[in-house]
Amino acid sequence: MKATIIGGGNMGGAIARGLAAGSVINATDITVTARTEETLSRIKADVPELNVTTDNLSASLNADIIFLAVKPWLVQKVLEEIFPAIHTRKPLLVSVAAGISFDELTAMLGGEQLGIVRVIPNTAIAISQSPTLICFNDMVAEAQRILVKAMFDELGQGIVIEERLMAAGTAVTSCGIAYAMQYVKAAIQGAIELGFYPHVAKAMIDQTVAGAVALMEHNGTYPDAEIYKVCTPGGITIKGLNEMTAQGFDAAVIAGLKKAAGK
Repeated sequence: MKATIIGGGNMGGAIARGLAAGSVINATDITVTARTEETLSRIKADVPELNVTTDNLSASLNADIIFLAVKPWLVQKVLEEIFPAIHTRKPLLVSVAAGISFDELTAMLGGEQLGIVRVIPNTAIAISQSPTLICFNDMVAEAQRILVKAMFDELGQGIVIEERLMAAGTAVTSCGIAYAMQYVKAAIQGAIELGFYPHVAKAMIDQTVAGAVALMEHNGTYPDAEIYKVCTPGGITIKGLNEMTAQGFDAAVIAGLKKAAGK
């Protein structure tokens, strides 16, 4: 299995580093492209086993899977550039470009029938902790689906959804990491107002959030089940939750997600 990652910037570089550290594809079988030698030098310094080049077409000629990790407005230009390799080899194409549908990608390929995967990671992919959304077109074989899922499980967790939910999923995960951090920011501010130094407040909130996630994962539960374990009758936890709800916390989160999803 040989993989080419077109675009070695923040997202493409993170994917390359993560895959190279994993077990699905050997680092020596991964080629990364970028427009500048400077970008490639940084990637090569981190993972010397990777192959790097500024030539997108040559990098694609022997690829079994090609990751398009470029900005959406560059996708058509890149596809035109590497089309000879796509037409000849028929690789699996994995698009990381947000907002470009299967139909649009196929049109850019001149109707070429090809297995295409759309993925949406978030910035935590840089530390292999991304919830990466994955959807497949009808041309992707079952073995390829398993392979792609395994790749992104090594970079956090791959979550397979329908294409019609990609915009909504992007709001929940890709945008959502910022919303989660907004809660952390507000909680830190609240802790400072209660008398804690900022570094102490951050340590407390960071571990509280990490512990909440780990607890739900360990127990296989949803938030309500764990919330009510903490809420004693007439206690301070339920008073705090009710006040947050009254101040619009739940409604603000839901409204923000819907706005980001264009609803």
